[in-house]
Amino acid sequence: MQKIIDFHCHIYPEKIAHKARQSTGSFYGVECGDCQGHARDLLQRCDEVGIGTCVIHSVATKPEQVRKINAFLAQTVQEYPGRFVAFGTIHQDSEDIETIADEICAMGLRGIKLHPDIQKVALNDPRCMRMFEACRGRLMVLFHAGDDRYSYSNPDEILPVLQAFPDVTFIGAHLCGYRVWDEAVPKLAGRFDNLYVDCSSTSFTMDKATFCRYIEAFGTDRVLFGSDYPMWDPRTEYQIFRSLGFSPEVEADILYNNAARLLGL
Repeated sequence: MQKIIDFHCHIYPEKIAHKARQSTGSFYGVECGDCQGHARDLLQRCDEVGIGTCVIHSVATKPEQVRKINAFLAQTVQEYPGRFVAFGTIHQDSEDIETIADEICAMGLRGIKLHPDIQKVALNDPRCMRMFEACRGRLMVLFHAGDDRYSYSNPDEILPVLQAFPDVTFIGAHLCGYRVWDEAVPKLAGRFDNLYVDCSSTSFTMDKATFCRYIEAFGTDRVLFGSDYPMWDPRTEYQIFRSLGFSPEVEADILYNNAARLLGL
């Protein structure tokens, strides 16, 4: 059976999951369907198509949320052994960024997730640069990338970060340019050894030929499968990816090998 890792999933405590997913859907003007936004629902959907591991994360919109979110993610990993890998979060206005990074490592979380558009901070803001400095040599950084409504995480904000921190592994979500792919791909694809991308929240906006072209531009050894649950259903996103017509070797790389290499699995 083919091994599969979904590298881009958001989960929330069950009592707030509905509100959280509705808020995210509203932010993007997207209907989230019937995805519930919590761990049990995610795993049920993944089991139907053989997704064995999910990388889970959440984003802090206020500094006081950071430790609660990180503790929740760490607890979820413990509750479902072998099913989740977690990335913690840091807020740009946290006073103790270095200490929080230490705590994230101690919890066994593998990186941090930032959403510049929701957190309202440019990726190359000095406060974010301080976070990346704290991640050197120990934590990866997964960041939302791109939006035609904002300039917090578009290519001009991403480039200085990749150049300043060549020893930090960055994962640019949504093929590193949500809704600004025509700008992002020429500026970012194939240029940086420290950049990987996931393909979440991408297929719904373009035809298959364009989707394949963007994936190939970044390099099939640097693309990670992701669903962006609960925005989208992992079952559907997996079937869309399988329909692209890549070779079995390329499918294996994007669905599992690239992620397993990053995570040391």
